[in-house]
Amino acid sequence: MPMSLLARWLVGSLVLISIACAPHIVRAQNAPAPAPDRTDEGDGPYERLVLRGATLIDGTGAPPRGPVDIVIEDNRITNIASVGYPGVPIDESARPEGGDREIDLSGHYILPGFIDMHGHLGGTAQGTPAEYVLKLWMGHGVTTVREPGSFNGTEWTFNHRDRSAANEIVAPHLVAYVGFGQDRDVPIATPEQARTWVRQVAERGAEGIKFFGARPAIMEAALDEAAQQDLGTAMHHAQLNVTRVDALQSATWGLTTMEHWYGLPEALFDDRTVQDYPTDYNYNNEQDRFREAGRLWQQAADPGTAHWNAVMDSLLALDFTLNPTLNIYDASRDLMRARNADWHADYTLPSLQEFFTPSREDHGSYFFDWTTTREVEWKRNYDRWMAFLNEYKNRGGRVTTGSDSGYIYQVYGFGFIRELELLHEAGFHPLEVIRAATLNGAEALSLDDDRGSVEVGKRADLVIVDENPLHNLKVLYGTGALRLNDDTDTVERVGGVTYTVKDGIVYDADRLRADVRAMVEAAREEEEE
Repeated sequence: MPMSLLARWLVGSLVLISIACAPHIVRAQNAPAPAPDRTDEGDGPYERLVLRGATLIDGTGAPPRGPVDIVIEDNRITNIASVGYPGVPIDESARPEGGDREIDLSGHYILPGFIDMHGHLGGTAQGTPAEYVLKLWMGHGVTTVREPGSFNGTEWTFNHRDRSAANEIVAPHLVAYVGFGQDRDVPIATPEQARTWVRQVAERGAEGIKFFGARPAIMEAALDEAAQQDLGTAMHHAQLNVTRVDALQSATWGLTTMEHWYGLPEALFDDRTVQDYPTDYNYNNEQDRFREAGRLWQQAADPGTAHWNAVMDSLLALDFTLNPTLNIYDASRDLMRARNADWHADYTLPSLQEFFTPSREDHGSYFFDWTTTREVEWKRNYDRWMAFLNEYKNRGGRVTTGSDSGYIYQVYGFGFIRELELLHEAGFHPLEVIRAATLNGAEALSLDDDRGSVEVGKRADLVIVDENPLHNLKVLYGTGALRLNDDTDTVERVGGVTYTVKDGIVYDADRLRADVRAMVEAAREEEEE
């Protein structure tokens, strides 16, 4: 049965409480069901695996090439051999020696495993168990996820990270960040308390910290200590704190990545210091919050102005990473499209669909009276936001891909592919989109010596698809892309990731997606009883 209103309020409010209280203390929500042990999913790793005859998109921005044979020994790429030319028979003399397993991938494309820089591991508010989330990611070729905050519980997240590293569960590699102040019984009130907490969380095994904001002296101390402890840092510049610490200020103090876009327009204000809030605005009213967020970029400096250029120059000089999560606000500019996306029918759990439904209790369920005017404002918001991202990329800045799925009609895996489409809309060439989704993320996580591109010596994390994603990114969706078959004059679905390779283990991506469909069907049957 659906959760009662009281239950929805209790679990949904935990997310809002964590955000609202983040400058001082972050409390973990109740953890969802943990991932089960891996049984017969995935084959390998092999002493020697050979992938034969594919076209390679290596993630560096280089154009496709093929056919190639790729040799994987255990979990490492040991050889990439060009074995001929398109339209002519394979040059058998150029092929590497066979191995324990060979897969004929003629007509397929091989890409690096995707890196989602902002992926939450489900939650009780959404009713999304870890298995559901992890298999959707893996079923879409996502092989590394930065978990920003560990809000299901620090040890719960660390446990999943460690089990994934040992390949005991079907899951991407997990990079575990912890919400600033998490697991404290009292708020962080001084810079020294901030430093102590950062040292403690580093000792416990965190790989980074997620901030929402804090008093400036506390933020500066925490960021400085994080750098000393070699921890990554990410920040959602919440409106409750952004008037004192915007994206430029936090970057100057050492923040390594910014999430979404909050804090960036504020750094670009040149005729105000505070967002133009209506006098009846209430941050705890979700529609107020997101309605006004859709007007924010129009209050910032115009592209090409001195202030715009100065902020961009400063962020570029700091080697700052922008992780925009464009997809998570996509419904704000086209609610009908997001509500009726192809995948909801088979892949959205009823509890998650309920969480998406307009509600005054659930975070991100803010469409109480969403109008054409609101959507137009958000479209204009995206125009400015995308212009900044594209120029930042063109000038050598690092832009990555993150999904933040589980909110606002975005479903895990599918939301990540939508992020790729939106970067293309922003002006990124499809090869630049793939680089943002792979090598750029690895660089931001200081993992580019290990993954992020298909090169000899790197980890065997790969995406294999039987359609050209540069021609149409939609073929990466689990539902594939629609195409008219000229021979049969019928519309059919093509694409969908064929294999996801993680640590040299070959997963049948369609089987993973089928497992998720079965979970959804079972949940619906239970709801109807």
